[in-house]
Amino acid sequence: MRLVFWAGLWTLLLDQVTKYWIVHALNLRELASLDVFPPFLNLRMAWNYGINFGLMSWANPIMRWVLIAVALLISALVLWWVHRDQGGRWQMLSAGLLIGGALGNVIDRVLYGAVADFINMSCCGINNPFSFNVADIAVFAGAIGLVLFSPPAKNAS
Repeated sequence: MRLVFWAGLWTLLLDQVTKYWIVHALNLRELASLDVFPPFLNLRMAWNYGINFGLMSWANPIMRWVLIAVALLISALVLWWVHRDQGGRWQMLSAGLLIGGALGNVIDRVLYGAVADFINMSCCGINNPFSFNVADIAVFAGAIGLVLFSPPAKNAS
């Protein structure tokens, strides 16, 4: 369980440091965009009030608190699951990534009212309109890791 804690803590810290640097130090909220290595890597400020890709961003302001509660509940359930399951190192690392990323986005919703997304990647003539952040990468990698590295279910028979 120690690995879950450390992976989650470092993920959360990396996410919050990058967001602070992008939003405040680089002032991307005012600049709106900054080309780093076009078209492959750009910084494009986007405030996500909904879930993935801005889905449900039209919902009323109470949705902010619902999404915070859902993220906290999922984090608690994942923590309970890996504690009960006692999987291996990769499962614990994956859980830490997922939990750290989820908590990073929760902090954004509390501080800003929305999640600060800023990484934009495009390629091969396809212009990607969506931005994401370090927490999103961690949640995605953690979820995939939990699927791949969790031990098979035990038969009840």
